[in-house]
Amino acid sequence: MPAGLSPPGSISGGASGSSPPGSAGAVRIGIISDIHYAAAAEMARGCDYEASCLSSPLARLFIRCYRRFFWLHQPLQKGYLLDRFLELAPPLDYLVGNGDYSCDSAYLGVCDEAACESARECVGKLRRVYGSRLRLNFGDHELGKLSLFGDRGGMRLASWERAREQLGLEPFWRLEAGNYVLLGFVSSLVALPLFEPDILPEERARWEELRAEHLASLRAAFDGLRPEQRVLVFCHDPTALPFLWREPSVQARVGQIEQTIIGHLHSNLVLWKSRLLAGLPRITFLGHTVTRLSTALGEARCWRAFRVRLCPALAGIELLKDGGFLTADIDPEARRPTVFRFHPVPR
Repeated sequence: MPAGLSPPGSISGGASGSSPPGSAGAVRIGIISDIHYAAAAEMARGCDYEASCLSSPLARLFIRCYRRFFWLHQPLQKGYLLDRFLELAPPLDYLVGNGDYSCDSAYLGVCDEAACESARECVGKLRRVYGSRLRLNFGDHELGKLSLFGDRGGMRLASWERAREQLGLEPFWRLEAGNYVLLGFVSSLVALPLFEPDILPEERARWEELRAEHLASLRAAFDGLRPEQRVLVFCHDPTALPFLWREPSVQARVGQIEQTIIGHLHSNLVLWKSRLLAGLPRITFLGHTVTRLSTALGEARCWRAFRVRLCPALAGIELLKDGGFLTADIDPEARRPTVFRFHPVPR
């Protein structure tokens, strides 16, 4: 096993840590994102939970059509795909979860008991198979976010604390595989200025402290890179990348970033449209969600410097049913670039 990685534990079935056929010496990393698992309490809220709380008939019609034909129909009934992933996954040395483990049906993150039950069950299934070889990123739904319509929910410090203490999520993590460094961070913290409408006034100061501590960890990680090292960055929401780009420590070493693996967008179709709309002017008159999205797209040109690659949602989107996960075969000596492969998960 390459320096910097401990030998994988012995486990049964597809989670074995042996090297994949035809890639002797390679380190194989699996990446899974946007699982959006629903346990019993979230399922009890019903798949119409988004529309049922809206007073406007037009908004209810829009969200139902959006779910049914484009985004994800019956979102609380896709938990079986996690079990399917665990059956289909090839031998892996490490698995990275790139955020969003529950459906966050109350929009408050895991301080909501039902969402916490979902995330705990989801993470528990992954840990039972991958144990210490599992690395988990925060997604925006672990912390909470305002709903698309209705201004429900928001980021809560209680969700941050529960994700740390009960789910065991680490805000910043680092792994070495020979000459490769893998870094994971909390996109919502780095992009905190965009999430100001989601934050309670009495919690703002603490969120800003957490962001400052987080950026200090990221600066130290980039400052500590050796010239021969290549970097794989794991970031749930690409909205954070323009804020990361403003850090001199990152700009100085951005050429060492081979790929930045994101989640959040669910489908490569959405990633393609985001790239197409890069540079869009900021729109401030259509609500907080449009303001946030247009602000992020206005700065999306810097994504090129980070060499963004999407790990689709496990279920994909309804329009294309293009869900699945990624594997990355890393050459620890960095003689060749990492080889990424997409593995579809049939519904």
